[in-house]
Amino acid sequence: MRTRGSGRAAALLLVAALAAGCATEAPPADPGTTPSASPGAGSTAPSPSGSGEGRDRRLAGKVVVLDPGHQLGNRHHAAEIAESVDAGGFEKECNTTGTATDDGYPEATFTWQVAVVARHLLEQRGARVVLTRDADSDDEWGPCVDERGRIGNPGEPGPTADVRVSIHADGVLDESATGFHVIRPALRAGWTDDIERPSRRLARALRDALVAEGIGVSSYRGERGIDVRDDLGTLNLSDVPAVMAELGNMRAAGDAELMESDAGRRRYGRAIADAVTAYLGR
Repeated sequence: MRTRGSGRAAALLLVAALAAGCATEAPPADPGTTPSASPGAGSTAPSPSGSGEGRDRRLAGKVVVLDPGHQLGNRHHAAEIAESVDAGGFEKECNTTGTATDDGYPEATFTWQVAVVARHLLEQRGARVVLTRDADSDDEWGPCVDERGRIGNPGEPGPTADVRVSIHADGVLDESATGFHVIRPALRAGWTDDIERPSRRLARALRDALVAEGIGVSSYRGERGIDVRDDLGTLNLSDVPAVMAELGNMRAAGDAELMESDAGRRRYGRAIADAVTAYLGR
């Protein structure tokens, strides 16, 4: 069972273990919930076999951090995830349980499944992909937002990332609140001034890729699908261009239906992969 300290260790082991993917493999029909790994096992989401984009190497040599929000087991570790951590010059709770659809489909599982699809596509294009957690486990908790924000930074163990995408979904109790919004970091001297401008470009690339997949922009947050925040540790602590995607409102029936479908998760994952490819191809 993961503790805060061992969560850090597991994350670092994961960074070292995810050296390369299977470039000829097709994305899973439904990634599902993956059992927890034994210590040192690395990612527990196997890449299924099949044909794909094996000759597409546009991202060769690039490193991408994907941060699937929350962890399924957070709900069993209320005290641990409530502990305060640095979020960029101020303190915030380590993590939260995340939200869920009215049918009980958890945000933690949704973000994991989308990350698996995006990881597969990015690896096919030659990227090295690092995940901030190694499973969708009901036994584990974390990592905390400070750990998530630092994985892939220069000077941290493991490869230095070229970009970071944090994957989330919203839980607004208003049926009219629909659509996605991409959050980019606000300009904060000493914290985000090194990544704020490139993160703007990344946010636009992800917004445009989601729109291209036919996913509607938010009716309740941000401007034309992009919001700016200065209170998110995952963005504040990043030293590489970073955005957070709230891919929709899980409490709105239409958004929930899309998120709960395999086809919908493929669209979200493809948008993330296409956005990263467009951004890094500049």
